[in-house]
Amino acid sequence: MTDIAPTSGFPGVISGPLARLGRRAQRGVNGHQQAPDADHFPPQRRERPPHHQALRPGARQETLRESNLLLITDEIFSAAEPLSRADLSIRTGMTRSTVSRLVDDLLAAGIVREGSPIVGGTRGRPAVPLLPARRTLSGLGVEINVEFMAARVLDLTGAVLAEEIIDGDFRSSDPTEVLPQVGEMARRVSRTAREAGSTVVGTVLALPGLVSTGGDHLLLAPNLGWRDLDAIALMTGAGVGEDSEIRQDFGGFVAVANEAKLAALSIAQELTAVDREEQTFLYVSARLGVGAAAVVDGVVDAGPRGWAGEIGHITVQPEGPQCGCGAHGCLEVYAGKRALLANAGLQPPVSARTLSEMAEQDDDAGAQVRAALDKAGWALGIALSGALNVLDIRDVVLGGEFGPLADHLRPRIETELGDRVLAAQWSGFRVREPGEWEHNAAPATTGGALRALRAVVDAPQFWVPEEEPAE
Repeated sequence: MTDIAPTSGFPGVISGPLARLGRRAQRGVNGHQQAPDADHFPPQRRERPPHHQALRPGARQETLRESNLLLITDEIFSAAEPLSRADLSIRTGMTRSTVSRLVDDLLAAGIVREGSPIVGGTRGRPAVPLLPARRTLSGLGVEINVEFMAARVLDLTGAVLAEEIIDGDFRSSDPTEVLPQVGEMARRVSRTAREAGSTVVGTVLALPGLVSTGGDHLLLAPNLGWRDLDAIALMTGAGVGEDSEIRQDFGGFVAVANEAKLAALSIAQELTAVDREEQTFLYVSARLGVGAAAVVDGVVDAGPRGWAGEIGHITVQPEGPQCGCGAHGCLEVYAGKRALLANAGLQPPVSARTLSEMAEQDDDAGAQVRAALDKAGWALGIALSGALNVLDIRDVVLGGEFGPLADHLRPRIETELGDRVLAAQWSGFRVREPGEWEHNAAPATTGGALRALRAVVDAPQFWVPEEEPAE
């Protein structure tokens, strides 16, 4: 899992079902990750550690309240239909008075709001639905990719409060020039949201490459030509730290995450809302390269170090052309945007929608585009077959540049899946594209903003105003 690193004086960000990139990690003393060791059972008696350092701290009055507050928050945010205080009492087993006190705390924190009372056919007061608050707390998602930079602020309802997208060509660019520009764009968007009355709680930067396990360092972004960067310092000018102006613009923390995984997170949220159930699928996205992310029950499984999903570098043909990564015959050299255009006899820039329209033409140009798409579908089918054999996932979602081309890619992909996936005859496969909303630019910025907002939903107690001491 790639946790967002907390900064001084700010609550740590814990993964959770609203917006997370992996499963909850096991934590040892002082919050450090600890691997199980079956052979290590120290026989000596040890002094009891302070409560906050205990391996499994027992519940105290304070921790019990925090646990109940988290439970109430999670119920409100994960419910398919708005819940009332009475509903929460039934679902959690807490008394109505306890639920009311906790809800009052969430109202004071600006995490939830009350809707219009619902008058039913039963006696008693009308039920008051509880909903995520509008324009109070928000997350900032930022993205830099080969063809654009973008920033987007979402509030707790998922509404966009501000956004900006700037087109450009950032292949083999200088990160010391580009990332400060990204930072200035992010500041403008954040300040627009603040002017609307919202407080940005944190920022997540999406990059198309490998990110350190701490979520604070870019290791490698081949298509940008970037390697071994402190992307946070370059974007913010210093890092969040205690600088009040930077903290106002970026919130209490800034983290880096993989672009494809954040885009998959955004798509998982939307498909769950549409289908009204948690989603399981393999997301495959194309820009210049090809990325992927496995989503299981609405959770993006990034692997123990956050590096899962590099499907673009699965070998399709070992003797194939050399890839930008240095290997031969990778999926990217057959299905990446650059390869697709070259096989179609076209020069960039050509949009995926234009390619789709050309494929419908009954002429030589249309035939060449169809042949290029068939070759890309063949390569995708081979790579996806291997992934589905390993992961036992039956749905594939085509995003990015693949989305508008899904109708042309699907037949060949499904043919390869049927021939190559061992369980094909017992398991139907779906190769689908997201709704029209996903074809909007920069879905990873939405995923980044959702990931940042997890700081609120996973630790609501930090946002509740302190009670004034009695005189």
